[in-house]
Amino acid sequence: MTYLWVKAFHIIAVVCWFAALFYLPRLFVYHAMSDDETSKERFKIMERKLYRGIMTPSAVVSVALGIWLVSLMPNIYMSGGWFHAKVTMVLLLVIYHAICGYHLKQFKADKNTKSHVYFRWFNEMPVLLLIGIIIMVVVKPF
Repeated sequence: MTYLWVKAFHIIAVVCWFAALFYLPRLFVYHAMSDDETSKERFKIMERKLYRGIMTPSAVVSVALGIWLVSLMPNIYMSGGWFHAKVTMVLLLVIYHAICGYHLKQFKADKNTKSHVYFRWFNEMPVLLLIGIIIMVVVKPF
């Protein structure tokens, strides 16, 4: 029963993390397009609160609960190639999260050099990782 509760809260944390991963780069798009100081300052506040208040805590809880799940049934997870592929994609997601933090700092210091077009493409990366992760977990192709 513990396994199911941990799994349920893991999924909830992952949904929250992805919601933030989808929204923060969209804020970057609008921030990169803004011209007036009022808008720029507003975006800085929104981005900081999203990154620190939702995105990072959700990431930490997602990873912690994922590790807990593996510790409850290590043989099931460690023997599957699908799991290793999933973990690789999660590591890429953590790197993406860190890159978002870098962009956040650039915007905060008014040193962003990327265009809104860059951020529109950047915003698609977590979608691809989400698709891959879900396929690994549900289909377990190998």
